[in-house]
Amino acid sequence: MSVALVTGSAGLIGSESVRHFAKLGLTVVGIDNDMRGYFFGADGSTAWQVEQLKSELGGSYEHHSIDIRDRDAVAALFIRYGRDIAVVIHTAAQPSHDWAAKEPFTDFDVNAVGTLNLLENTRLHAPEAPFIFTSTNKVYGDTPNRLPLVEQETRYELDPAHTYYEGIREDMSIDHSLHSIFGVSKVAADVLVQEYGRYFDLKTAAFRGGTLTGPAHSAAELHGFLAYLMRCNMERRVYTIYGYKGKMVRDAIHSNDVVTAFEAFFRAPRVGEVYNLGGGRQSNCSHLEAFTLAEEISGIEMRHVYDETARTGDHQWYVSDMGRFREHYPDWKQQYDVPAILREMYEANAERWTPQA
Repeated sequence: MSVALVTGSAGLIGSESVRHFAKLGLTVVGIDNDMRGYFFGADGSTAWQVEQLKSELGGSYEHHSIDIRDRDAVAALFIRYGRDIAVVIHTAAQPSHDWAAKEPFTDFDVNAVGTLNLLENTRLHAPEAPFIFTSTNKVYGDTPNRLPLVEQETRYELDPAHTYYEGIREDMSIDHSLHSIFGVSKVAADVLVQEYGRYFDLKTAAFRGGTLTGPAHSAAELHGFLAYLMRCNMERRVYTIYGYKGKMVRDAIHSNDVVTAFEAFFRAPRVGEVYNLGGGRQSNCSHLEAFTLAEEISGIEMRHVYDETARTGDHQWYVSDMGRFREHYPDWKQQYDVPAILREMYEANAERWTPQA
């Protein structure tokens, strides 16, 4: 039996990974205790996704409501499956830099200590399994905000002659910047993943994600930019823009494109790698541009207010350069752009995201 162990298995990337690797013929063991509901309330809960996975996949999916901070429970699961574990996909996290400031211990214990628990058990019980980690572009802190951005009508942009015009590469420094508490805990996890590769020769990769998104996102204000924006539009909620005139730019990558990148690494793993992961120049938008797209797709006017205070450590412009990953995995192809992502969100959630009474 070949097992894919997926943490955060009911989340956006986790659930996409569960379905994808089950289709590849692996038995998927999922770990998810719905901490997202604790972080973000009813909007963020992933309990609905657990039931969908069980219903769709039957015996191909085994769910465990384990907290990744629980070292003994994590160890027991690894001991149970041992070298049958063919890949570890670690997507569980506290994902909001706003929320992290409320409970720094919880944030660090989930993001950093939880990652250490998984790495060490992989080393002890499944050392041949590739370890895939969803890191974040927040490891670069606010360094991207020092780029010489030019204000345009609907977005901030870089001069085409700038070295990072095609996107930010992995050579950007992660030092001497404001990360937010969340960013710091993810830096710790990111570096641990690298070190377990380099020091212990495990096949590890830290994927530094931009806006990872898709129709399965349990969209909440503090996490899930495009999904929450589309949800607000469809439910006629008021969306709050925080700073930068709504012209801040994000690149967005669909969850399916993310997991096909994971599959590429799984099939030809490397040691201690770091990859930026995002929509790049093919798939990016500002908040204002996303409003226009959402209105065109739904036919509903976007309701919004503006708060001139930007979120601490928030990026004014972030586009990923995936050149390093594409060099290592030239057969990987990106399928989605922002309009396609938003339209799929609209179609997939037409029944769930309805106007509030």
